[in-house]
Amino acid sequence: MPDELDHRIIHGLTCAPRVPFRRLGEVLGVSEQTVARRYAALRRDGVLRVVGLGNPGAHGQAEWIARLRCRPDAVGPLAQSLARRPEVAYVGVASGGSEIICIIRSPSGTDRDDLLLRQLPRAGAVLDVNVDLVVRSYGNPGSAPGTDPAASLTAEQVRQLTADRPAPTGPVLPPGEADQPLLRALAEDGRATHTRLAELTGWSKPRVARRLEALEAAGSLVYDVDTLPERLGYRLNATLWLQVDLPRLHAAGEEIGGHHECAFAAAISGRHNLMAVVLCRDTADFYRYLTTRLSGVEGLRGYEISVRVNRLKQSASLIHHGRLVHPALA
Repeated sequence: MPDELDHRIIHGLTCAPRVPFRRLGEVLGVSEQTVARRYAALRRDGVLRVVGLGNPGAHGQAEWIARLRCRPDAVGPLAQSLARRPEVAYVGVASGGSEIICIIRSPSGTDRDDLLLRQLPRAGAVLDVNVDLVVRSYGNPGSAPGTDPAASLTAEQVRQLTADRPAPTGPVLPPGEADQPLLRALAEDGRATHTRLAELTGWSKPRVARRLEALEAAGSLVYDVDTLPERLGYRLNATLWLQVDLPRLHAAGEEIGGHHECAFAAAISGRHNLMAVVLCRDTADFYRYLTTRLSGVEGLRGYEISVRVNRLKQSASLIHHGRLVHPALA
């Protein structure tokens, strides 16, 4: 089981995915070699993956939350099929194995129709489907605490790691066709060195460095840090479907998104206008969260809960035999 230092390393990488191990070690008060060794073990064991990818917003994409109520015998095959699709960013099975929850990326705008979104209601295994648009996401991995408060970085430590991160200016432009070799390499390992990226792309190291800096500064390149909460001690994962008074929606979203138990929070369309994914150690920990932190959020009028029983895909990683892997390797 990963210990407190592992949790702090993960939190540091969530704040600054490509931070040098030397700098992260200085902030944590350990050696560069210790950080590198711990990171290598987490990655080798499939507990942690850092991936770089083109910013979906740069391509005019919207994110949709789909809830599919399915025949029990068809849940597994349908969930596996969805996880293999590149436009599907997350797939989990919840509610005792009768519901699939997934995030689908699709072109924005009413003049663009997405084939998958049109096909889902007609799939024979699907008994009921509900699809809502993600209107706004909340929380900032560079400032929000980690899942374990005792193993989170302090605000000053986060500042030290993120102080020189460039803030994108102007409209976010999509990466060009010439950037695809670099993006493919970063999708395999978002922390690959300039030397390794040069080997994989056939570029020179100076060209790799210049293009990385340009894409990051433009907001065209983003990083995801995928983890397996179960391997980190958080065995209860639930999606909360919340009804919040509209005047309080933004404040409630920001508050819930800042909870250390919250992995993702977003305003969505539909009857439930706010959703949150929370990670807890067990049922008692989840009950504590519901009755203390969540119950104190003003404007909350109602909720539903979908408890996850299996997860197949997270961001750019598939879960294969209990490990996070690149989709091409599963």
